[in-house]
Parts: sequence; structure tokens; C-alpha cells
Amino acid sequence: MSAIDFSDPATIAFLTDALTAAGVDGLEISLPGGQLRIVVAEKGGARISSTDATPPAPGLTSAVVKAPMAGRFCLDHPASAVPQKLPRSVSDADIVGFVGVGHILHPLRAGRSGVLIRLLAEPGALVGFGDPLFEIELPL
Repeated sequence: MSAIDFSDPATIAFLTDALTAAGVDGLEISLPGGQLRIVVAEKGGARISSTDATPPAPGLTSAVVKAPMAGRFCLDHPASAVPQKLPRSVSDADIVGFVGVGHILHPLRAGRSGVLIRLLAEPGALVGFGDPLFEIELPL
């Protein structure tokens, strides 16, 4: 029997649909290479655990927002009429993009206040857990 590939967006979408259909509140899987957590909300469907920007090492002036899971990277919400432009100021709670799995869009929060200066992944690209997506320049 082969191992289940938890980095595959189709697998995550299947698990999310199965949890929703079964009325299960959520699932958390921890492996040496990462962690997958799916929480099914009562209203608004499923969501997958949030991510923060990677804290900078002492003396550095930037932080990186990483993918919390595998999926398709979306810079803008599909319903948004105005595309994002870089550079732009962000607060720690701002949504700076999305990772999509099936019909679910997981919002990516900046996690740090500063200036979103660089895109590290192409919009529409398939990204994996921990892949760098954005660089944020931190205030001095």
C-alpha cells in the first residue's frame, strides 16, 4: 500500500469534501515533513489552518510569507475587479493572496506589518507546503 500524498490538492479537496459530508468538525495530520489541518466551520464551509509570515532572523529587515498547504496560488480573489500591485503597505492582518484547493480558497495573511515588496511565486502556480510566496520589507 502506498502512502497518501497530502501535498496533492486533489487529496486535500477530497478529504475536505469527505469531512463535510460526514459532519466531522476537522482533521489534523502531522508528519515529519509538515502538518495538514482542515477545520470544517458550521457556516461558511471548510477552512484550512492559517499561516503567518516567517519571523525574520535578528538583524534582517524582511520576512517571507509561505504557503500553509499545497494548492494553486492566487494573488487576487476571483471576485475582485482590482488586481493587486506591488509594492504596497500591509498590516499583519491583511490578506495578501490565497491558496486554492478545489472550490476552497485559503486566505494568506501578511503576518507582519510592512511593505509587500516582492512576489516569490507566479499567480496560478501549483505551490507546496512551505513554499515562499511573498517578501515583506519590515519597518526599521
